[in-house]
Amino acid sequence: MNRAFTQVDVFTDTPLLGNPLAVVHDAQGLSDAQMQAFARWTSLSEASFLLPPTDPAADYRVRIFTPGGELPFAGHPTLGSCHAWLQAGGVARNAGEVVQQCGVGRVRLRRDGARLAFAAPPLRVADVDDALLAPVLAALGVSRSKLITAQWLDNGPRWLGLLLDDAATVLAIEPDHVALKGLAKVGVVGPHAAGAPCQFQVRAFAASIGVPEDPVTGSLNAGLAQWLIGRGAAPACYVAAQGARVGRAGRVHIAHEGATLWVGGASVSVVRGEVGF
Repeated sequence: MNRAFTQVDVFTDTPLLGNPLAVVHDAQGLSDAQMQAFARWTSLSEASFLLPPTDPAADYRVRIFTPGGELPFAGHPTLGSCHAWLQAGGVARNAGEVVQQCGVGRVRLRRDGARLAFAAPPLRVADVDDALLAPVLAALGVSRSKLITAQWLDNGPRWLGLLLDDAATVLAIEPDHVALKGLAKVGVVGPHAAGAPCQFQVRAFAASIGVPEDPVTGSLNAGLAQWLIGRGAAPACYVAAQGARVGRAGRVHIAHEGATLWVGGASVSVVRGEVGF
């Protein structure tokens, strides 16, 4: 059976500079094994599968797979899936807001100018054991003097978040992916100098799920923003850059409004067609 397919570049309005996402429309009838095999075959960080919602309050349901397994939630697949769903003629029940159903439940999305933005799921945090932190820093090649603080960040995916002294330190990291694979998924962030077009630089290392370095990561940026804003280390609204070391120029737009943190970015469809498997 052939199904409509869209490959979307997320967190960019310029094709080939964001994080690509494979979106399979009308995925009813595909088994878990078929979805996993397709995600592995694409060699992208994630593939998503659009399905009718089982929650009456949702507009569509999505299942999200990395090459190594299924995720209950992820940011760039949320934005890219919604972009593809709307472009294919999807109409939300309520004007001005789309409700996605996924493994963490309902996720709200809104239009933010030319961009889409999702409401970040609740964040669970935990302290980091120094017995883990030391080998992680060694695998990243980062000295302890460059680390400001660390925190476990869990909003579906679980990341070890590291706040480093500045963006240059983040960009200079030469990770040992083999060593990191057995330790944790690690997200690093550091501030740019005042006056720079982006306030933070982010990198994401996830060899444990088959993605050595993710180009642009919505779930990680959501967790980092909630953490940094909560501790007074970031303003309520800012732009983060991610992907420079892998040839991308992703931009993640953060806006903390009331009790909601919105994580936004542009998306552009690059490939449209059909898949048959």
